[in-house]
Amino acid sequence: MTTAIHSTSLDSFVAHFFGAFDNRSGRVPTPAEIAALFVENAVIVRSAGNETVVLTVAEFIEPRVALLTSRRLREFSEWETTSTTQTFGNFAVRASQYSKSGVLDSMPYEGQGTKLFQLANIGGEWRIVSLCWYDSDG
Repeated sequence: MTTAIHSTSLDSFVAHFFGAFDNRSGRVPTPAEIAALFVENAVIVRSAGNETVVLTVAEFIEPRVALLTSRRLREFSEWETTSTTQTFGNFAVRASQYSKSGVLDSMPYEGQGTKLFQLANIGGEWRIVSLCWYDSDG
């Protein structure tokens, strides 16, 4: 049986995922904070133009934390704007539309995209099993 719902704990988990990349007001994102959102061998896939790139959790985290802590990208945040969730027992599939903004190399930076999450509830806590995403700004 599938259920199209918005679970409060799942909503909170996804909000925490987007918030993990926030560096506003001097907040410093950490690799450990982001890695804790994923199962150990999660798969991350990014569509960029005509190219699809498959990443490990570490390959996903390292360049993002480096950019967010380098002072090149400041006052950055991203947030979910709409979503659709289906649950299957302890599994969930979520399609999230999101927006993002900040200051990149002293210039205003904004974008939007889609993230597709496959999640598992393990020991009462949601974790990302796979993540696919596309940023409409490239």
